[in-house]
Amino acid sequence: MSKNSYLIPLGLIYIVPAFICFGLVFIPESPRWLLSHGNTDRARMALLWLRPYPDAVEAELSDIQTSLDAERNLAKGVAWLDLFRDPVDRRRTLLAVAAISLQAASGAMFMIAYGTYFFEMAHVGSPFANACILVAVGVVAIIINSSLVTRIGRRRPMLIIGLALCGVTQLIIALLYQARPGAESTSKAIVGISVIYICAYNGMISTYSWVLGGELPSQRLRSYTFGLAAAVGFLGAWLATFTAPYFINPDALNWGPKYGFIWFPSCMIAMVFVFFFMPEVKDRSLEEIDEMVKLPSYMYAALLPANISYQFEKRLPARKFSSYKCIGRSTVTTVDTSDIVEIVFSDPKIVTETAVAIA
Repeated sequence: MSKNSYLIPLGLIYIVPAFICFGLVFIPESPRWLLSHGNTDRARMALLWLRPYPDAVEAELSDIQTSLDAERNLAKGVAWLDLFRDPVDRRRTLLAVAAISLQAASGAMFMIAYGTYFFEMAHVGSPFANACILVAVGVVAIIINSSLVTRIGRRRPMLIIGLALCGVTQLIIALLYQARPGAESTSKAIVGISVIYICAYNGMISTYSWVLGGELPSQRLRSYTFGLAAAVGFLGAWLATFTAPYFINPDALNWGPKYGFIWFPSCMIAMVFVFFFMPEVKDRSLEEIDEMVKLPSYMYAALLPANISYQFEKRLPARKFSSYKCIGRSTVTTVDTSDIVEIVFSDPKIVTETAVAIA
């Protein structure tokens, strides 16, 4: 074998980033970033490029500007301690960290980082070929998911189903290897189940955990929160990768595929956490999510019913987020906070909906 045996694969790695860099030239800057720097016209053009319905652009632009103004009034500066000072921001920070940490909790680092070695320990066909099959299947799962995320992509169900599949598949692999470690049927079953595992992880857990990690932080603290969440997530991935050899190596615990016994309860605990604590924010804009947090609930508590509310501040159960209704930041234009006697709505549709709900 010549040095081309490793130079060619390393060179192929740069093909996809080259295409991405070329494509980024044609993607406009973030409308929120442009508005925050006073470039209203460029922000409008960016939204028109991004949105399929031009008629809704002006309303969204107004919501974004209102949100940015509220953030500026709330605080002039940002510090790391702000992630935990306010109970609402603290909850959002912990949820974002937990969302990205779900990747490590699923045991994926064991399957991804040590896939070839895992198949070799299990005596499953050609270890390298099987590892390549897993990678290829994982890429296909991501591509399919990217075309479905806006139509089907409910965060909570996808994460719950994905964690359940990852946990059960790893348990089955461990049980099969414990019962018949050297059988050909066991080897084939492990390969097939591993394919199911990687589809569940790449198609459900990996993609939606990153999405939630970016959606849940507040506007003002988004970069800080997401940075912390990513750091904790990578720390968990490193710990799983670092400790795996002590379980699977023959000169250590020699568990091999039985290492799945550890990740099954991990996946189940993560699944229960998602069910009880992770909110559903599909089809919510960043401004809507932020609206649920930032405007004080006392402005509406006296007049509005329970189904029109601000979800984080009312500490609603996560599983009820999707059914709650936002009324819009720009909806309320006049409020007497000292003694709530009148609320003036700027949107006639909201006036009607609120009146019906109160009645």
